[in-house]
Amino acid sequence: MFVELMPLLKERTLLITVARVDEKVRVNVIPAKVKEGEDHALTTPVSVTGSAEELDSELGGHLASYVDAHLALGNSLAEAKAEMDAAAKAARQKVKTTQQASKANPAVAKKDESPEPPAPTADTTPSLFAAQQNAEPTTQAAGEVEGEATS
Repeated sequence: MFVELMPLLKERTLLITVARVDEKVRVNVIPAKVKEGEDHALTTPVSVTGSAEELDSELGGHLASYVDAHLALGNSLAEAKAEMDAAAKAARQKVKTTQQASKANPAVAKKDESPEPPAPTADTTPSLFAAQQNAEPTTQAAGEVEGEATS
């Protein structure tokens, strides 16, 4: 049991409780927070209940998979945080460079700004509703002509 917990014990303190529930034994492993503001998923406890014989034979495997999942989650969160920090740093650097360039040469700043696309004119872009309005009178006119022809 403790061999399986060692990788997790390198990073944080674990609280282990053992209790008897009816004729079974419940083992809880609760990871402690390492620092304030840490993701709550890293402090998710595991609770296993079974007979003493079952826990003797299977608890090690359950704890090993729990520790593996916990470490993988910690690594994923650390990678995501590092990527977000790098992106934020790059964005701050880009803003700083743009501000310096605009102070040095106002014409350069205006070139960097993309012009707004021209507004489409009514003549070149047909409206979806205009097509329906044009189609309805034609249909009505055709119906009236057919009605007159059959009368």
